[in-house]
Amino acid sequence: MPDNDRPHGTTLRDGDGRAALRADCGNCFALCCVALTLTRSADFAVDKAAGTPCRNLQDDFRCGIHSRLRTEGFPGCTVYDCFGAGQKVSVEIYGSRDWRGDPETAQEMFQVFPVVRQLHELLWYLTEAAALTPARPLSGEIRKTLDVTEALTRLDASALSGLDVAAHRRGVAVLLGRVSELVRATAPGRKKRNHRGGDLIGARLKGADLRGADLRGAYLIAADLSGADLRLADLIGADFRDADLSGADLTGALFLTQAQVNAAKGSGATRLPASLGRPAHWAS
Repeated sequence: MPDNDRPHGTTLRDGDGRAALRADCGNCFALCCVALTLTRSADFAVDKAAGTPCRNLQDDFRCGIHSRLRTEGFPGCTVYDCFGAGQKVSVEIYGSRDWRGDPETAQEMFQVFPVVRQLHELLWYLTEAAALTPARPLSGEIRKTLDVTEALTRLDASALSGLDVAAHRRGVAVLLGRVSELVRATAPGRKKRNHRGGDLIGARLKGADLRGADLRGAYLIAADLSGADLRLADLIGADFRDADLSGADLTGALFLTQAQVNAAKGSGATRLPASLGRPAHWAS
């Protein structure tokens, strides 16, 4: 949701080839605050239907409670990341025509946004995969898939709204799985832990050696991962809400996103990949 200054209070680093995949709220018409459905929960204080502006959205497309999102019951807003889809849809696809000034575009724009967001998330993973040395045997396939995915983001609005993005995701997921196997095989130790899709809610993993582990899609909600070694672990889709990453080492972790980091708890001793920023709500 619009951050008024920078994405979710984090310090983001460029130079890794993914600058266009970082949210630029200043060039977006607050699409995440309108297009998405909100469900009253620990993450959001209210129910909101897709296509209805959030009650905190101001006329200038800025959040009226940005500095108080967590205390006002909207921590989910501080976690969400559009991977740069907001500015792609607002500026490139719709030529800076906003949904308020041009209401005839609104419904289609709100349908296109989540599609482009999914494609940009895939571009984030694929760009990372292309830079991984152990994945060089798959470099041609990775580059081809990158190009195809990028081309999909540049379809016109009508084609994007009807795109079967789920089918494309499935194909990319298979490729990323092969990348993961190649990279994780380089981690020390013979046996790599396999917790793919596992229920690790509240698990006590303090100081655990999880190098090269498969944690894809694992539920790590409120897990104690303080001091854990997560280097070369596959973290794609892992749920880190309220997980304690204090002092954990995530350098070299595979397919970790800013949204996952923002959802967790951490400290000044937590080590992150160079592409990600330290959330403002983490302990210093």
